[in-house]
Amino acid sequence: MISEQIKQLDSHYIAQTYGRFDLVLSHGNGCEVWDSEGNKYLDFTSGIGTNSLGWGDTQWVAAVAQQAAKLQHCSNLFYSEPAAQLAEKLAKASGLKRAFFCNSGAEANEGAIKTARKYSADKYGANRSTIITLENSFHGRTLSTLAATGQAVFHQHFSPFTTGFEHLPPNDLAVLTARLADNDVCAVMLEIVQGEGGVNSLTQAYLQGVQALCHRQDVLLIIDEVQTGIGRTGSLFAYQQFNLTPDIVTLAKGLGGGLPIGAFLLGEKCQDTLGKGDHGSTYGGNPVCCAAANVVLDRLDAAFLNEVQQKSAWLRSRLAALPKVKSVSGLGLMIGVEFEAGIDAQQIVAEGIQHGLLMLTAKQKLRLLPPLTISQSALEQGIAILANILISKSF
Repeated sequence: MISEQIKQLDSHYIAQTYGRFDLVLSHGNGCEVWDSEGNKYLDFTSGIGTNSLGWGDTQWVAAVAQQAAKLQHCSNLFYSEPAAQLAEKLAKASGLKRAFFCNSGAEANEGAIKTARKYSADKYGANRSTIITLENSFHGRTLSTLAATGQAVFHQHFSPFTTGFEHLPPNDLAVLTARLADNDVCAVMLEIVQGEGGVNSLTQAYLQGVQALCHRQDVLLIIDEVQTGIGRTGSLFAYQQFNLTPDIVTLAKGLGGGLPIGAFLLGEKCQDTLGKGDHGSTYGGNPVCCAAANVVLDRLDAAFLNEVQQKSAWLRSRLAALPKVKSVSGLGLMIGVEFEAGIDAQQIVAEGIQHGLLMLTAKQKLRLLPPLTISQSALEQGIAILANILISKSF
């Protein structure tokens, strides 16, 4: 089918909820992807951070195919080897104790919310159920995770939202300290780097202060690693760079290398909070998705993560030196680029497509989430394209 036929089918039969780029993708390899007409693009999006090993990684493809031919799904009424292996790897790598598998980041955050409220109810009774999140946060698109999200733009059309969430300013420990004094909070949920909120990082001092407050008052610390986790920031989990010991960690995106899988990890304090029947997911722990995730985790060893950090340092320095760039934010290969006044990041993305480079936006910033496996030559090619756009175009 040609692109126009595919677009017509989409417009007639798919709910029109996405502002898609005018591009029909056909196939990919490594950090390159082709459209239906055979045009090649350099990918700095990795499926919004999901294709952690790039397109068509041979080890990943082999594991997925072998598991699909062997046991594609069995439900959680039975045990399966890929899920058990994945849970062990995540527990040992994170320092937490147990994993619950689901299908997405929103589901992972829903599970974390339920766990936090049950932990507090079991231990302290009712009236201690508020969850604090941060302004500019993003935690998902279900009613509860929308309520948890600290961006007014998402709080439209679907009222009433789930109650029991409050959004406080990031990096302001005094405000959080005062709020926790009311003793009705069961958890604080935050992202180390706020991806959808503009690729903004929380400070070391703030994160350490939040952890100290939570530990002192037995408030669970939930870290949303849906976008920052699985090597994206240069460590397996972003919190590991800040000497944090969270009670719950949520994961998705890069975990499956492009297949839908989410998880929340439970620390010692709440590892037994959820009992039989308290939570569930038909597709959670799907053997094919878990087999894919096992390959991803096996690849993300110390040498691999060190390469991510080196690529990040090089890319950030080159981005900062480009004309019309005001600042560069983020961590690892999760990067935001702020331009001088008058430059529209969405227009930069549109120009990128015309020049064979795929990029994203986050609020007013350009957002770059290349595959973790991207080569140095591909990084240089991407920078050259972006530099040419900024130099040759008047905005």
